[in-house]
Amino acid sequence: MSAPLLSPEATAAALPYPALAREIAALLADPSVRVPPRLVQPLPGGGSLFVMPATDARVAITKLITFVADNTTRGLPTIQGDIVVFDAATGQRSAIVDGPTVTARRTAAVSLLALQTLAPQAEGPLLIVGAGVQGRSHLEAYLAGLGAQRLHEVRVASRSAASADALVAHAQALGLRARRVDDPDAALADCPLVVSATPAQAVCLRATPRDDTFVAAVGAFTPRMVEWAPEACRDLAARGTLVVDTRDADHEAGDLLQAGIDVAALPTLADALAGRVAPRGPVFFKSCGWAGWDLAAARCVARAQAARG
Repeated sequence: MSAPLLSPEATAAALPYPALAREIAALLADPSVRVPPRLVQPLPGGGSLFVMPATDARVAITKLITFVADNTTRGLPTIQGDIVVFDAATGQRSAIVDGPTVTARRTAAVSLLALQTLAPQAEGPLLIVGAGVQGRSHLEAYLAGLGAQRLHEVRVASRSAASADALVAHAQALGLRARRVDDPDAALADCPLVVSATPAQAVCLRATPRDDTFVAAVGAFTPRMVEWAPEACRDLAARGTLVVDTRDADHEAGDLLQAGIDVAALPTLADALAGRVAPRGPVFFKSCGWAGWDLAAARCVARAQAARG
C-alpha cells in the first residue's frame, strides 16, 4: 500500500498549534530522539537545498526542502518540498507531508512554546515584522495559544504594503484589532510581543525592545542572514535574556553571530523548559530551525492517522 500524500490542508489539520507546541516540549524530553546536523547544499541560482533527517523510537523522517529568498518575485513560495515519514521499526514509509506547511506551523509552534515558557508579559499588542507565510503562521499560533482577549491587537510591518495590508485583513477577520505600521522600530515601544519573520536579507530592526518584551526572531537561520542590527543584539545581550532554539544555532544564528555574541554560551529552549533559565529584561528567542521540530510534527501526523484507524 502506498503511503498517503497529505495536502497542505490535511497537513495543517493534523497540526493544531497548541497540540504541536505540547508535542515539541515532549520531544525535547524524549531520550530516544536523534537529530544529526542538517545538510545545507547551495544551489546555483543562490538558493539552498536542506536535507534534515531525525528519528525517535517510533518515527523516522527526512525533510527535503529548498529555500530561495527571491522566489516572491517569481510568484513562487520561498520554501518548497516535502517530509517523508517512516515507521522506525519496520522502515515502512507511512506518509509524505507538505514541507512548507510543516515548516510554517512547527516554527510558529516553537515560538509559542518559548513565549509560554519565557515571556515576561504574555499578552499583546503583537508586532509582526514580515508579512509572509511565517508572519501569518505566528499570528495564528499566538491567537490559538493566547486567545483573542490577551492578544487583542496586532501591528504589521513589511517592505510590501500590500502584504502588510493582507495580513492586517486576516487578523481583523480573526477578530483582532490590527493595523499596518511603516516604522517597526517606533512600534517596538508599544508592543510587548514581537515576531521578526522577514526574508532576512538585510537589517530591518535597529531599535531595542522595552524591558517586558518577548521577541521571537525567526527570519535569519544561516550565518549570513540578518534581521536585527548588531548593536541591538548586543544591547539585548547586556540587559536582557538571549535564548536559542537548539545548539544548532551556535553556527546558524546570523543576527547574533554577526553581533559577535558567543552563541554557544547561550541557553536553549530545552534549558528553559527544564527550569534552568531565569529571564530578566527583554527576552530574545532566536529560532534557526531543527529537524526535531519536524519530527514532532510527524509524531502529530502519526497520531492523527492512528486516530482515524
